Amino acid sequence: MIAELGQFALILAFVVALFQSVAIFAGLRTGDAVVHGFARTGAIAQFVLVLAAFACLTALFAMSDFTALVVAENSHTDKPFLYKLTGVWGNHEGSMLLWVLILTAYTAALAWSAKPVEARLISLTFAVQSLITAAFTAFLLFTSNPFARLWPGPENGQDLNPLLQDPGLASHPPMLYAGYVGFSITFSFALAALIDGRVDARWARIVRPWALAAWTFLTIGIALGASWAYYELGWGGWWAWDPVENASLMPWLAGTAFIHSLRVMEKRDTLKAWSILLALLTFALSMAGTFLVRSGVLTSVHAFAVDPERGVFILAILIALIGGSLLIYGLRAGLLKPTGVFSAISRESTLLINNLVLVVACGLVFFGTFYPLFITTVSDETVTIGAPFYNNTFNPFIGALLVLVPISGLLAWKRGRLMPVLKDLAPAAIAALAGGLAAFWIADRGLLAGALGTALAIWIALGVLIDLAKRFKLFQIEFKASLARAARLPLGIWGMAVAHFGVAVVVFAITGVSAWKQETSAFLMPGQHLDIRQLTLTLDDVEQIEGPNYVAERGYLTARRDQQVVSNLTAERRLYPVRGMATTESAIHARLTGDIYVTIGQPNPDRGWPVFVYIYPFAIWLWIGSGILGLGGLLSISDRGRRALAVRKQPREAQARPEPAE
Repeated sequence: MIAELGQFALILAFVVALFQSVAIFAGLRTGDAVVHGFARTGAIAQFVLVLAAFACLTALFAMSDFTALVVAENSHTDKPFLYKLTGVWGNHEGSMLLWVLILTAYTAALAWSAKPVEARLISLTFAVQSLITAAFTAFLLFTSNPFARLWPGPENGQDLNPLLQDPGLASHPPMLYAGYVGFSITFSFALAALIDGRVDARWARIVRPWALAAWTFLTIGIALGASWAYYELGWGGWWAWDPVENASLMPWLAGTAFIHSLRVMEKRDTLKAWSILLALLTFALSMAGTFLVRSGVLTSVHAFAVDPERGVFILAILIALIGGSLLIYGLRAGLLKPTGVFSAISRESTLLINNLVLVVACGLVFFGTFYPLFITTVSDETVTIGAPFYNNTFNPFIGALLVLVPISGLLAWKRGRLMPVLKDLAPAAIAALAGGLAAFWIADRGLLAGALGTALAIWIALGVLIDLAKRFKLFQIEFKASLARAARLPLGIWGMAVAHFGVAVVVFAITGVSAWKQETSAFLMPGQHLDIRQLTLTLDDVEQIEGPNYVAERGYLTARRDQQVVSNLTAERRLYPVRGMATTESAIHARLTGDIYVTIGQPNPDRGWPVFVYIYPFAIWLWIGSGILGLGGLLSISDRGRRALAVRKQPREAQARPEPAE
């Protein structure tokens, strides 16, 4: 009965979304003012109905109802309750239902927060959002029904993929989807503006908080996924340029460019057509990532779908939504005339360079991700594009871009002067050079990348601090007055500074983890040890244990330096009998200076257990830096002054021709 209720709620959500979209477009054409109120009500109704369907699916997993096909294929009676719940989205059908739930949640949030200004623009945005919701609920109902029944139900299920039975799964997919799907709102706003024929600085102020929210969620989601890979996959890798990883990176890069272009629109009322195009492309890349994971063209721990019919359906949605939006863009973009101007030396120019480099970098990732798939599709050849390609193409582009970050922050809007900015940044340049040389001398003289990464991180971090010091007039006026200026600084400025400082921390961490890591391995019997970087690791004991739905060999190790205990470590090798899969549970001793990372493998009767030891310098700063990045996004979203300005500044056209009330 619960499955049937969920199915019915999903059908109703599809009907409401489709009817709402058609009704809004028809009502706006005839000028019916009732449409605006219906748009808000329909958006909330969609969210309530999809939430009810999701609650029904969650109940089926919680009760281990194996008459539901998706539960039988992805759960087990003995599975811990937490993983029964996270198993709701640890499969294709459930993850797509979560996708639609977040989509309707954004639409409901817009209905709740939208002010009675620009009623036509908001209603058009609801219409586009509802069209997207209708498309994806149709996808669920016709090709990926999460409430399909299995009669008779088996006595037990097939269990969830052991790699997904991890606490990180409770937060990583929802956060990632909140980022992916969040860009649907900016997509809908862009398409609504094209249809309405009006894009201006005020539109940018309305849209920017939604873009920032999606970008922040996506940033945190990517970081959570990287941390999951780091400790769960057993080899310490946090990023492998896997196509599914790239699927999340591409909209992040495009979204970063979009946020910066919106800032230029706010200040100079220019880059209109470019900003609209970025809004469309960012969500297009999110959709492309959905196609990549759900179409069955990839085999990955992230990829659930194997039915080509699903891939064809998603491809049809992708072509219809993105192709249709680009067609409208082609027809209407010529009407978006910029009014603002700026000189070649200005903050606008550096932000434009920022956009161009990010788009090129995104294009490189797109090529590296889809080209091998294209070659495999049209021929019998297999092409692999791995880390060397990205290291030689993507990294130099991004590195050059990051050099501009402090310069851009100090340049004036519209018309700036470069020499005073470079003079202000001279201390940062000197410190960066000194830090790079020190890293080259102390860490590893054969690794230029480590020196360059260190110098770049110092350059960005000190550049951000110098920018803030100038805004506070630090050391130019009394310290108390500087504190007062800091307190009055808009949250948007704080958000920018914090996010850029987070970039510096992440760059420094990536440099340490990539350039200076060390690893070794050996077969050990209990009581034996191995040495790595002034550390001695001893395998103290190995015991057999039994978990709720697995059996494991648990190894106890002690790390010592100069006979002093540094850490006691516990690593496991688990076997999940139902799936017949083995996993590695790493032991990590996290320190600010670096992680000690240990795993054990399948034993050899004569030689003992293979013990793998890695030293990852500054690895913990990856997660700290990502958190700082996310905090920067949250601070920018909280900038009430900019949002209030968007509401107060009504265009003269709207004053002359009042819109119908919502």
